[in-house]
Order: sequence, then structure tokens, then C-alpha cells
Amino acid sequence: MTVPSSSQNRQHRKPHFLTRVFCLLTSLFFSTSLVGCATKATPQTKPLRTVAHVDIKRYVGDWRVIANIPYFAEKDCVDSVESYGLRADGRMDNWFVFRKGSFDAPQKKFTALAWVYDTKTNAEWRVRFFGLVTVPYLILELDPQYRWTVVGHPSRNYGWIMAREKTLPEATYRQLIKRLAAQGYDTNRFVKVPQIPPKAPTAH
Repeated sequence: MTVPSSSQNRQHRKPHFLTRVFCLLTSLFFSTSLVGCATKATPQTKPLRTVAHVDIKRYVGDWRVIANIPYFAEKDCVDSVESYGLRADGRMDNWFVFRKGSFDAPQKKFTALAWVYDTKTNAEWRVRFFGLVTVPYLILELDPQYRWTVVGHPSRNYGWIMAREKTLPEATYRQLIKRLAAQGYDTNRFVKVPQIPPKAPTAH
């Protein structure tokens, strides 16, 4: 059996080290945001309104991130997909797949654990990242055919517009932005997430 050299060991440990750093930064980021949400009074302290009911079996699956309020982990991401899968214990596996900065970049993946918090509506969840921090997940809008959804956070510092397909009609997008504004969101903070690679220039 060949014993790896010290340089090989360092290369092997590097991805795990970066993952641990990412986990720590994400945990601190969300923890600080939650504390701020709990202690700072703002004109937008009225609770966000969720949809009346969510059929979890229809909701799970893949959702393309059409737009979001980017925080450091999702800034400059493209080809982003948020996915949920039911577990035998009733909770959900949650994974986020993306590319950073370019469609040519390698695909990356982070995982989390989600569960329904409000069982009357199924529209309020909790999501635990890396087993360290738990954050609220509020389903604010949902297409009757489950073709698109809008997810928010009580602080209004985070928000996601997602769809089953890579594109969302512009009229639908504008309507969802208006609904977010009516709930107190600063919709100027939302940024569209590229889902389709740009076309190569046509040769002349």
C-alpha cells in the first residue's frame, strides 16, 4: 500500500477545510441576522404572510432559483437549483447545487435538513444548515400548479423567487415582485440568477 506524501495529504484536506470554513461563516452570518431580526425594531415588523396551505408531496423536488437577495454564499452564483426530498421520518433532505461565477465553473453542492414547523399550513419550515444553525423558511407565494414559489425570511433580508423551469414569464416575475413589495420587502435588492448560458457570438 502506498502512503500518500504530506503534500498529497494537504491537497486531500483542502476541500474539507474550505467546507468547514464555509459552514462556520454561514452559521455566523445567519446567527447574526437572526439576532438582529429579534432585537431591532423596524417599520416592517409586521409578520410576513404565508400561503394558506402547501401540499408537501407536490412541493418537494427541484426548484430553479430565478432571483434572490444574494448573501455571500449565493453571490455571483449561476445555474442554481434548490431541491427537497422527503425522508422516511417526515423531514426533508435539502440540497443546493450551483456554479460560481460562470456556467463553465465546476458544480458545487451544499446540503441541509428541513422540516415543517407550522403543520396547519405546511407553509412555515425550519432549515438547519450543517447541523449548527436553524433558520425560518416561509413560503409566501405559491402557484396553484406548483410551477413557481416565493420563499422569505422574517428579517426580509433574504428572499427567493423559484420556478420548476429555467425561465419564468416576465409578467409573472413582475407580479411576484409587487407582492413582495406589499409585504415590506425592498425589492430593489432582488437580483436575477442566470439559468441559461449566454449564446456564443455568431461568426461573421
